[in-house]
Amino acid sequence: QQRDKLKQYQKRIGLNLERERALARQLLGEGKKEKAMLLLKKKRYQEQLLDKTENQISNLERMVQDIEFTQIEMKVIEGLKIGNECLNKMHQVMSIEEVERIIGETQDAVEYQRQIDEILAGSLTEEDEDAILEELNAITQEQMELPEVPSEPLPEKIPGTLPL
Repeated sequence: QQRDKLKQYQKRIGLNLERERALARQLLGEGKKEKAMLLLKKKRYQEQLLDKTENQISNLERMVQDIEFTQIEMKVIEGLKIGNECLNKMHQVMSIEEVERIIGETQDAVEYQRQIDEILAGSLTEEDEDAILEELNAITQEQMELPEVPSEPLPEKIPGTLPL
């Protein structure tokens, strides 16, 4: 608002300067040199006021920019504060001991899986291989059902047929 008021003041002085300059010409034309001189001094004073006003406007604009930047900084700081609070809450939920416990369990599970992989990859001893083959044969024998052997004698060769 102050900036706008100063700009209006500048316009007003600018118009006055033009009028006074024209009036000073008119007075010189009429031979009133002293009055013209007085008007030109007044004009000069008003020009100096215009310069001061321009400096004040620049200062006000700089101040407005500083205020806007400070508001942005405050928003950033507020965001950092909220982020920090969120991190602290997360740290309360998940302690270092809990993380270490989870990592330990994960490492144990990985080691267990590695052992299984080694077993399946053929790192078995020859004794283990023999035991596995025996167990496989036993299971195969259990699952295999053989037909019963006929108790009747086989028929004898029928004449007139071709031998098999």
